[in-house]
Amino acid sequence: MSIQCDVTAKKSTGAPMNNFERYLSLWVFFCIATGIAAGRIVPGLFHVIGNMSIAQVNIPLGLLIWVMIIPMLVKVDFGALHEVKQHMRGIGVTLFVNWLVKPFSMALLASLFIGHLFRPFLPAEQIDSYIAGLILLAAAPCTAMVFVWSKLSNGDPLFTLSQVALNDTIMVFAFAPLVGLLLGASAITVPWSTLFTSVVLYIVIPVIPAQLWRLYLLNKGQSDFAAAMTRVGPWSILALLLTLILLFAFQGQAILHQPMVIIMLAIPIMIQVFFNSGLAYALNRLAGEKHNIACPSALIGASNFFELAVAAAISLFGFQSGAALATVVGVLIEVPVMLMVVKLVTRSKGWYEQSSRANIHG
Repeated sequence: MSIQCDVTAKKSTGAPMNNFERYLSLWVFFCIATGIAAGRIVPGLFHVIGNMSIAQVNIPLGLLIWVMIIPMLVKVDFGALHEVKQHMRGIGVTLFVNWLVKPFSMALLASLFIGHLFRPFLPAEQIDSYIAGLILLAAAPCTAMVFVWSKLSNGDPLFTLSQVALNDTIMVFAFAPLVGLLLGASAITVPWSTLFTSVVLYIVIPVIPAQLWRLYLLNKGQSDFAAAMTRVGPWSILALLLTLILLFAFQGQAILHQPMVIIMLAIPIMIQVFFNSGLAYALNRLAGEKHNIACPSALIGASNFFELAVAAAISLFGFQSGAALATVVGVLIEVPVMLMVVKLVTRSKGWYEQSSRANIHG
């Protein structure tokens, strides 16, 4: 492996979080308050926005989702797929946790907490929708933020690139069938045409301009690419925050009547974050993978491509649905919880390497 390749890969993963990203949860709280207030002050405006739809796709929302997703997909190097062969054990753990454990464990947790334990405290008509939102959240593995988590934990940049590229490739084909399977197993009606439309609109179509843009920038040079990523980086978060204002303008009344809904939805999300990251971390240790491989492998299994989840939830169930609210709760707790996971895997490096050496020699 050349030195240039290694340097390029490190640059591709991006810098650690800036203050805007680090305090994303505070911005989300601000947008919640703004959206609820705006929904009460000018409800007519948001009804007009909600009705601006073609074939069940809300036009303002669709544009915001593209602004969210495209800059993230520019960072994904699908050419890194050939790197998967260098760390097959780590890639195997990533795929196992992301596609065979995480969605199914979330479906189980959602059914347990939302469908049973918390059912008496939640609006009965939204139970299935809350469960659907949690499933959508877990079925979309993280794309962009995993670069940040990997950087903060000193993860291997080439491995991070390769696992993201592989996950995104699988997601194009597996997201809709997997969501359909889990929603069907939960006795939730699946509008298949809308589900496949969401995949095409929010995964397939954005990949094309994103990769063309990536190719154009890289042809100008790595420094131009890095500068462009710095400039457009805030676009994704700003578009996300505007989307949240729209969501909470519609969700405001329900939240004011039952504010504990947020906490009840957050509990299964937090459990699955720690469960999946811990499982991936332990499996990498048992497989004898290096610590800088185990970290991004564990972190991608814990975080979510919440932009896609929010878009799919709104397309399938609407602005005012429990599904949309559930995916937004995922956004709310993502940063502080993932920073806790980063700290745990970073501080346990000595224990991990000692245990890993023991497994190899044993």
